[in-house]
Amino acid sequence: MIVAVCDDRGSLYARAMRMSQLFVQTLRDDPADAEVPSHKLLVRAGYIRRVAPGIYTWLPLGLRVLNKIEAIVREEMSSIGAQEMRFPALLPREPYEETNRWEEYGPNLFRVKDRRGTDMLLGPTHEEMFTLAVKDMYSSYKDLPARLYQIQTKYRDEARPRAGILRGREFIMKDSYSFDIDDAGLEKAYQDHRDAYVRIFDRLGFDYVIVKADSGAMGGSASEEFLAVSETGEDTFVRSAGGYAANVEAVTTPAPEAVEFGDVPPAQVVQTPGTPTIETLVDVLNTEYPREDRAWQAGDTLKNVLVMLVHPDGTREPLAIGVPGDRAVDEKRLETQVSPAEVEPFTEADFAAHPALVKGYIGPQILGEESVSGVRYLLDPRVVSGTVWATGANEEGQHVINLVAGRDFASDGVIEAAEVRAGDLAPDGSGPLELARGIEMGHIFQLGRKYAEKLGLQVLNENGSLTTVTMGSYGVGVSRAVGVIVESSHDDRGIVWPRNVAPFDVHLVVAGKAPEMFEAAESLAGSLEAAGVSVLFDDRPKVSPGVKFEDAELIGVPTIVVVGKGLAEGVIEIKDRQSNTARNVAVDAGVEEILSEIRG
Repeated sequence: MIVAVCDDRGSLYARAMRMSQLFVQTLRDDPADAEVPSHKLLVRAGYIRRVAPGIYTWLPLGLRVLNKIEAIVREEMSSIGAQEMRFPALLPREPYEETNRWEEYGPNLFRVKDRRGTDMLLGPTHEEMFTLAVKDMYSSYKDLPARLYQIQTKYRDEARPRAGILRGREFIMKDSYSFDIDDAGLEKAYQDHRDAYVRIFDRLGFDYVIVKADSGAMGGSASEEFLAVSETGEDTFVRSAGGYAANVEAVTTPAPEAVEFGDVPPAQVVQTPGTPTIETLVDVLNTEYPREDRAWQAGDTLKNVLVMLVHPDGTREPLAIGVPGDRAVDEKRLETQVSPAEVEPFTEADFAAHPALVKGYIGPQILGEESVSGVRYLLDPRVVSGTVWATGANEEGQHVINLVAGRDFASDGVIEAAEVRAGDLAPDGSGPLELARGIEMGHIFQLGRKYAEKLGLQVLNENGSLTTVTMGSYGVGVSRAVGVIVESSHDDRGIVWPRNVAPFDVHLVVAGKAPEMFEAAESLAGSLEAAGVSVLFDDRPKVSPGVKFEDAELIGVPTIVVVGKGLAEGVIEIKDRQSNTARNVAVDAGVEEILSEIRG
């Protein structure tokens, strides 16, 4: 018997589900394209199914977990007075054109045309639509504050979809927006959302950190990310023992003070044939031009890296970046700094188009918008006035030493693009930094008036004057949370779900073929259902106990109940999936013992 009950949203759910009827197929081998544990296990256990790169179907088991996570998000959003609504995913071009994001999103945006040739898009995020809805419906400060949210499918044309549902082209996100008359209201809304996010992620049970983040193309002032700590994460963050934490894109470099350079001799060009790399240059300098105070090091050299920026309108702009030679340019930090432009490598064809640039021997003397090369030149914050460098002399096989910043060369500005390393000092002085990896689970922004100004969202204030509304934007990766939980909660046998998001409370297994075993299991399932326990009942008569046990451990329901040979002695087995411990209990006490196990 399947018992149907209503949850608090009025949806019908079957409390008991039989494996013989469940739409599922478990796999013994990992998918060929899977790299991270969550991708492997969610596919193998029958929670999701790949449709195309970065696009997945949610199967019944997966949808149950997803719905439970959505319920947690809804509860916490309701607790701060946010109201749920739902916008379409198919959207018109015009609002995104008004905010410049039709172009700024570049190839990440799914663009479509209807049968009349009208440009439309699949929504990557909905700031514009929420702003216009409030503009249409509210006109006075008395209508504010407003807090609105939706849980909806989003679309972004990822260049490299990977890691299953952790980085897909279609995903489910909770995005909410606050609308206030002044900055004080925005700050309160921001803090309320921050507190709600802490409760959400505490309830989901994974290890996370809150880090300072860069606002990027979203704009605004304050911005923080909630990162699930994971070795498989694509985001690198830093933290110090003193409490500083930031995404690497948001780390600012403490710039040293300017240095007096009156005693530095004039710059000198030296012969350095066969030294196109920092390592080969340092070797030659130490051999042919040794210093009196110490050996030359990579950090004494100035490395000038060339990239090509591709702006949203398609124009291409060469950019040179000067960093100390012991540092690499961090691609993510650079992309954040130059957004919405995209970064491409500087090719041989680009060098041919700029003959003043000598590959491997580029020096700052010819860089800058006002220079002979006309290439914009941005420097790392460490390259302050008076610092002395060895760098390219813009001639094959030649470098220059004693080149002084501010005396011998200048730049068009500063850029935070160099890699951040363990041991670097925290910008707030709270100690050396350590590096870790994480998966972005939430991002909160104080947007300010960027979107309201562009879309004309104004209300009358207390004085009867029009005032531009100030906004906040707050996102949670709902479908991504399923993968993040598995990343942090699995073992070599399968998934280990936290109880509050598990697809079922109990996985009931019949480990044998005797009719009395099935009869006892049927009776136990009915009693558990009557007590409000959701049961996944493995009633498959022709499947071996070994396969059933493997499936149970792979699927990961936190409590596994086995009706097997012990039934002859009047006992059943209760297994705790998390601790992998088991105990026998009397059949007559089975329901009570299982309820005790579930309710802690």
